Amino acid sequence: MRQHLEAAVPVGEDPRQHARALARMHEAAVRGTRPLPGRPRPVIGASWSRMRSLGVDPEHGAGNSLLEPARLEQRRQASGLADALPTLRDGLLGVAEDAAQIMVVVDAEGTVLWRDGSIPVRQRADSLGFVEGMSWQERTVGTNAIGTALVARKPLQVYSAEHYVRSHHAWTCAAAPLHDPRDGKLLGVVDLSGPAATVHASTLALVVTVARLAEAQLRNAHFAKLSRLRSVAVPLLSRVAGPAVVIDPHGWTAATSEMPQLDRLLLPDRFAAGQQWLPAYGACTVEPLPGGWLLRPATGALEAGVAEHASTTAELDVRQSHSWSLTVTSASGTWTHALSPRHAEILYVLARHRQGRSAAQLSADLFGTPERAVTVRAELSRLRRHLGGLIVGRPYRFADEVEIRVRQPADGSRLLPFSLAPAVRAR
Repeated sequence: MRQHLEAAVPVGEDPRQHARALARMHEAAVRGTRPLPGRPRPVIGASWSRMRSLGVDPEHGAGNSLLEPARLEQRRQASGLADALPTLRDGLLGVAEDAAQIMVVVDAEGTVLWRDGSIPVRQRADSLGFVEGMSWQERTVGTNAIGTALVARKPLQVYSAEHYVRSHHAWTCAAAPLHDPRDGKLLGVVDLSGPAATVHASTLALVVTVARLAEAQLRNAHFAKLSRLRSVAVPLLSRVAGPAVVIDPHGWTAATSEMPQLDRLLLPDRFAAGQQWLPAYGACTVEPLPGGWLLRPATGALEAGVAEHASTTAELDVRQSHSWSLTVTSASGTWTHALSPRHAEILYVLARHRQGRSAAQLSADLFGTPERAVTVRAELSRLRRHLGGLIVGRPYRFADEVEIRVRQPADGSRLLPFSLAPAVRAR
């Protein structure tokens, strides 16, 4: 599905006049003047509201500290972005240097990992602390393309006084999130930044395109590793008695024997050898393999499935602005998994409607129209494969025997801040 990209400067409008109008809106917003002399874009207005609630100083931002070189290198290696860096550089560095901009790559926590491009612009960025090892989260430097894209979970261009901190008003930035194709987790953001005069409507589209190419490179690398694991798994399973499955560290199936075939298993955040409970297969014995895991369901687990929910509690934690989880506690133990933005939205709506929702109702809850029921059914199909019998259909709901608990922020404006779903924003 094509993603709508909103330009920071409206088509046909003079950037300098638009910057002056933004400056007036910004001044009124930080002073608390009502009504504002104009309306910022919704994503910017929502971010400004968060900055006021966090108490971010519009003059200087919040405190920031530079990572030591050794810790910076650790974050680079742990980010999962090193393999994508060549593609990002090939696609953006030439443009950055020609257009007087810099390319910046940050991790999922907003730490600047790599920075390159125009030397004069890098020198200007130094004066802002826009350097490798610094945090560029919203709560540190205010509204900006990098930090706000991390919260909004979508590509974003920020121009001039759309930045919350005044020292950034001389800049324009275009950023796109980068996701791990193995599990959909947010890895970080790639960004092009430069003087405000370099703003261009096509910059964001370019950044998004290169980000997708980088994700494709990561996906190809993953498929290659999975293929190598499969070459080991097939002969191994031929010697294993009874049902068994070999998966990679992210739950992708390499081979199965006497078991239902699933493309991927949803694994708990803490997964190790020994006894584990998985929604898809129930209780399993887990053994380590080079490059993956061997799973053997406990006797009778496949026949019993996960329909036994008499003492099951599901806790949906949506308190944070950038990470959400589902924790399931049953007689077999406790299982926790991080959720994608879409799955967090769906589970939140279902938790608020224990009686259940039809596909059309969920479509209206998530998209504002009942006409995207097909999309909803496809997403629920994936979610139910992952969560086993916790989610049932006709209508879609948590199983009646499951106790649901929702942990959410006290400030309703900070609930799933990326979400535009009517059912979420109405809270």
